[in-house]
Amino acid sequence: MNDRIDAKSKLMTAAEAVRRFVKDGDMIALGGFTVSRNVMVIAREIIRQGRRDLHLVMHSHGQAMDILVGAGAVSRLELAYGGTGRFAPTGIRFRKAVQSGQVQVEDYSNFHMSLRFLAGALNLPFMPSRSGFETDVLGQQGFGPELRGRGKIPPYKAVVSSNPFNPDPEPVVLLPALTPDVALIHAQCVGEDGTVRIKGLTFLDIEQAKAASRVIVTCEEVVPAAFLRQDPDQNSLPPFLVDAVVPAPFGAHPTACHFFYDYDPRHLNMYRQVAGDDDRFRKYLDEWVYAVDDQEAYLAKVGAVDLMRVKANSNLGYAPGLDRR
Repeated sequence: MNDRIDAKSKLMTAAEAVRRFVKDGDMIALGGFTVSRNVMVIAREIIRQGRRDLHLVMHSHGQAMDILVGAGAVSRLELAYGGTGRFAPTGIRFRKAVQSGQVQVEDYSNFHMSLRFLAGALNLPFMPSRSGFETDVLGQQGFGPELRGRGKIPPYKAVVSSNPFNPDPEPVVLLPALTPDVALIHAQCVGEDGTVRIKGLTFLDIEQAKAASRVIVTCEEVVPAAFLRQDPDQNSLPPFLVDAVVPAPFGAHPTACHFFYDYDPRHLNMYRQVAGDDDRFRKYLDEWVYAVDDQEAYLAKVGAVDLMRVKANSNLGYAPGLDRR
């Protein structure tokens, strides 16, 4: 309980955050989006510390999800989409893991996943919806009966029920809540008191944090609490929801962080070229994960020139002259 009261005790390294708050078998919610605000610092640290049997939940995710799956850290996923857009319309290691049976996948629509995290954030057992009736999402099961009802896996993917408030019954879809063990989020700013500010689209980060038992936030910078109090309506999460704060400049690289830097096409293209081959992917992990002990070493490897290339325009929030090919 002290971790949720004493803000100063929450400042720690990525290694300490993973060691304290991420366990084998945990259900982990990944914040961010396909090429935006992936929690890359924590993803690499999870791999370095050898976590296994993780259950990832997200609506749409990209690079962090793909390297976690490729490194063998993941057994199960629930998601709507996994990829990095044109760099990998479907995550390269993710696809290989699904096709080989390395991981099991339960797929929902983006709207369904949003409602499931909202249910968890509201401490509700499920959320009703009228979406998905004419799709295979409701009819096709990703998880087999051997997993149903075990741990945090619901006994049913979804339940179609009648509307009890309408005398002329209208079917509704009941979607099970998601309550992750850990939510991983990358934010632009965190105050000295632990207040989190996410600039730009928040995706489902806020709902994921509220639904989770433990929350790790990496950030571009730690700022005075007084600065965040000047515009309190811009803040995203209160301190009492956050268990660990990890200062990590460029912590989402090679994905983007609005107002700080754009995604890195060179790195994402390089990853696309090597990720499909098992040996080359292992060399990628050796070079970009295992051989770099922390974020400082990782940034030194990326190099100042490439980091400046993706630096965002402070007014626009992205790098307008970036060659995105």
